[in-house]
Amino acid sequence: MSESVRMWTEIGFNSLYLIVVWGLVAAMAGRRSRVAPENQRTASFVMWAFALLALGDTGHVGFRVLAYAMGDLEFSLSLFSREIGLVGLGGMATAFTVTLFYVLMLYAWRARFDGEFGWLEYVLLAAGAVRIALLLHPANQWNRVVPPQPWATYRNLPLILLGLGVAYLILRDARAAGDRTFLWIGVMILVSYACYIPVVLFVQQVPLLGMLMIPKTLAYLVIGFLAYADLYRGESRSPAPERSPA
Repeated sequence: MSESVRMWTEIGFNSLYLIVVWGLVAAMAGRRSRVAPENQRTASFVMWAFALLALGDTGHVGFRVLAYAMGDLEFSLSLFSREIGLVGLGGMATAFTVTLFYVLMLYAWRARFDGEFGWLEYVLLAAGAVRIALLLHPANQWNRVVPPQPWATYRNLPLILLGLGVAYLILRDARAAGDRTFLWIGVMILVSYACYIPVVLFVQQVPLLGMLMIPKTLAYLVIGFLAYADLYRGESRSPAPERSPA
């Protein structure tokens, strides 16, 4: 694939994605009053998770589109007498918001299945806190278009733990409850990480791997549409069966 074709593919996809994800958030907000009472807390956590995702990705993919419009991905602007790369700034924004996305999805799991926090859930919250702390380190070099190694791996390990832990909890309890919606949400989280991990580890050596971010992004949209179809139509669902005490 030529550089020109890759650029226009990315611009077109990113622009369409932002329209769809913000439209999805707006639709969730507009139908909050129609959510069944037992789904209110779950729906609220999911809506705010996607609002944060959309906000961060507006910086991430939106700034990439703007950088292309300004000439190339290396474009930077002067802010407070410092040169700040647009792509790096957007990457930093989405790094924070995607972390909070999975924290909110953890709480959505808790609301959906009446879950209780134990050692695993607190480990996942701690992973989110560690991830936020790592994002503040200067070694991230946020001005760079391609994240530096090995720091890109260091800062993503807690996120991988957090996301896969949330997927495990959702899949475990959705299977026990016969909850097809959240079963597929858990599967889509796994799909997103199957696309994301190779990018984290090897995009410096194989830049074309960055294209895996397209199916990763589509997996997030599938999660959003699954949640919207289930939670925002005002239909009650049968409560999950009680689990026997451990």
